[in-house]
Amino acid sequence: MPNAGAGIRLLPNAITVLALCSGLSALKFSLDGNFAGALAAIGLAALLDALDGRLARLLDATSRIGAELDSLADAVSFGVAPALVLFVWSLDGIRVGWPVALVFTVCVVLRLARFNTLLDDHESPPFAKEFFVGIPSPAGALLALLPLTVFLQVGAGWWSAPVAVALWTIAVALAMVSRIPTLSMKTVQVPARAVAPMLVLIAGLAAAVITFPFAWLGVAMLLYLAHVPYASYRYQWLSRHPSAWEVPPRQRRVIRRTARSMRRLGLRPPLRRRVAGAAARAGAVVRRRRAGDTNGEVPQERRTRRIGLRRHP
Repeated sequence: MPNAGAGIRLLPNAITVLALCSGLSALKFSLDGNFAGALAAIGLAALLDALDGRLARLLDATSRIGAELDSLADAVSFGVAPALVLFVWSLDGIRVGWPVALVFTVCVVLRLARFNTLLDDHESPPFAKEFFVGIPSPAGALLALLPLTVFLQVGAGWWSAPVAVALWTIAVALAMVSRIPTLSMKTVQVPARAVAPMLVLIAGLAAAVITFPFAWLGVAMLLYLAHVPYASYRYQWLSRHPSAWEVPPRQRRVIRRTARSMRRLGLRPPLRRRVAGAAARAGAVVRRRRAGDTNGEVPQERRTRRIGLRRHP
């Protein structure tokens, strides 16, 4: 009897290979002048990249070769392919166009290498699994292609000028290798009562993609950029309240509202620094007295003032 489990475990790697083929197809489309097809191929590669990891975890089919294959496919689909598409479309018109394409590709590879390294980091706080370090490579590839998306939707403009495209590409490349926290969708769980509304929303998004593909993609990328400040605030808040990560989101909101109310009322934590400083000074005086340091000894009156005591008249 054939082993059906082996075929199912092969499925995530097959999706990864399809994502790689989609990214490589973007190169052919761009060389043929079909930039809409190139953008669609990279978008399809991003969708397949989001599916293969989830499917591997769902089927318990994760493996070392799958992780390595995924990284290599991402380097091609979201590093090499977007850089060459941008070069053929716009960057070929300036002298620094090819260096900009090289910088973008190198940043994608560095970002993937850091991601693989962080997988073995067991000292990070538990809430760190909700975040990526820097912009992930699929989102970075689509963000770098945002000028092309706008060009395909509304035509030429300042956003399609080679200098503007080069500056935008460098900015996205630096954001990918930065330490900016961005939200990860891997830990998102949909409640049972929200399944039906979520399916309706997915159907609406599918209709929007089919009807207005480039406009929808541009709006999606702008919304992704808008979420970065919120992700940074959320990461900083959880780093200050790590115990709140294990409580439900509703209770987290209660904790945040309570903290804001305390700040409005002017409530502050105890003055630990002043108390600790006074205690340290008093301890220094006691140590000098015990050591018999008569030369550096401070008079009794000054010692009492330093530690906050007053002499009785």
